[in-house]
Amino acid sequence: MKKQLNIGLVAHDAMKEKLADWAKAHADKLERHNLFGTGTTSSVLMKSVPGLKITALKSGPLGGDQQLGAMICDGKLDMLVFFQDVMTSQPHDVDVKALIRMSTLYDIPIACNMATAEIIADRL
Repeated sequence: MKKQLNIGLVAHDAMKEKLADWAKAHADKLERHNLFGTGTTSSVLMKSVPGLKITALKSGPLGGDQQLGAMICDGKLDMLVFFQDVMTSQPHDVDVKALIRMSTLYDIPIACNMATAEIIADRL
């Protein structure tokens, strides 16, 4: 059996359904791991993929991105799937950039689009 991972799941509003579709397609793999998601993303995923257990953090703009960043700094997150809406300005853009920076700094895999998420899912 492969190692159980701690996986962060985040999506901007326009990308939540796309992340839900990805999670549905890989639910059998994801259910073997510890999942953490920002507030609204967690709600959408749990509704779209019944039975998928996700620890819900705060909403991104209310600190959820920062909570995931702290988990990365503390070595408590192994990978991040963050579907971003790059066509819409985000009021908490600095938090988004900080989360991506932490992922890069601490060398954890981050999937910011479907293509990369598919490659990572093949490794779960």
